[in-house]
Amino acid sequence: MDVAITIPDFISVTLGFAVFLLGAMLNDRLAVLRRFNIPEPVTGGLAIAAVVMLIYHLSGWQIGFEMNSRNALLVFFFAAIGLNARLSDLVAGGKPLAILLVLTFLTILAQNVIGAAGAVLFGYSAKAGVLFGSASLIGGHGTAIAWAPNVAEATGLASASELGVAVATLGLVLAALIGGPIARALVNRHALVPDRPEEEHTVGVAHDEAATAKIDHHGLIRVMLYLNLAVILGYALHALSELAGLKLPLFVPCLVAGIALANLRGLVAPKAPPVARTPALALVSEFCLGIFLAMSLMSLQLWTIADLGLTIVVIMLAQTLFAVAFVLFVLFPLLGRNYRAAVLAAGFGGFALGATPTAIANMTAVTKRYGPSPIAFVVLPLVSAFFVDIANAIVIQAIVNF
Repeated sequence: MDVAITIPDFISVTLGFAVFLLGAMLNDRLAVLRRFNIPEPVTGGLAIAAVVMLIYHLSGWQIGFEMNSRNALLVFFFAAIGLNARLSDLVAGGKPLAILLVLTFLTILAQNVIGAAGAVLFGYSAKAGVLFGSASLIGGHGTAIAWAPNVAEATGLASASELGVAVATLGLVLAALIGGPIARALVNRHALVPDRPEEEHTVGVAHDEAATAKIDHHGLIRVMLYLNLAVILGYALHALSELAGLKLPLFVPCLVAGIALANLRGLVAPKAPPVARTPALALVSEFCLGIFLAMSLMSLQLWTIADLGLTIVVIMLAQTLFAVAFVLFVLFPLLGRNYRAAVLAAGFGGFALGATPTAIANMTAVTKRYGPSPIAFVVLPLVSAFFVDIANAIVIQAIVNF
């Protein structure tokens, strides 16, 4: 008999710290993980998810985790991304941003074509293909759950919600594993180096600089002050957007608030002690992202994937092969075949199959090893924050209502 066990929020966060450190230890000891730029929280999170799955199979205990604090970490992380954004980066990122918007839309279409073909192959309705496609992959768990009732109504598929969650879960795992190897292959094959190696890292501290990075308590408190201000302003913008009838995730207005606050500060007080592009902000950013991702991956219920067996294996293999090929042979050349394009390739590989935090974690692992790429950390969140949900909703609705 299955027994549901829910871990309280405070303990979940505490476990998130331990899981991150477990991943760091495993990466230190296993050279293959470092060689392919697997992020520490991914290593630790998947290891614990496997243990939780083993416990379920042996005892029937379904272990779940409360995640309120995890969601707060995501908000702070995107506020930090905003604080690091300079107006010059936004201007320089215009062209890659436009290219990524078009490529994202093409990815949504292609994922649904593959999903529909796979669904028909295994006896599902073609309309259910959106749950094997963009609703669960580029959309993630939230989008899959939101659209599952519509798919169930249109197809009569009673297990639509479970199907969407299973596909999104496996997609998140694959997204966390392919980004690093993609960037490694591109960097090594084309002998790429950072466009601006003198820049500070926006997320995390480089491996060879970790011991010498200067972080003082004043700088850390200053960073926390501006992060809190950005989040407060983000909450206000979020409330205004809701009044205007615009539904956005909370992290989006917090990202915008961070951008506005950082650039306004630079204009009003150009000689003030820095906040953006400082080791303190990079460290706090990595902390928020790392613990968020560790908690997200350790809470994956991997046993939900096994119920779909061959169906999910074949379709997800096709989706993964498409994502890798698309990134290597379309996205990377169109973005200029440079180091920034390689970093964005790692991020897009994670984003296409998983979620924005996974994409950022992939890019962070790459830049900590090879060097900074600030514009990449501005462009990709803007695409995923503003564009994807709208474009995905239009395509999914057209397919389900066809």
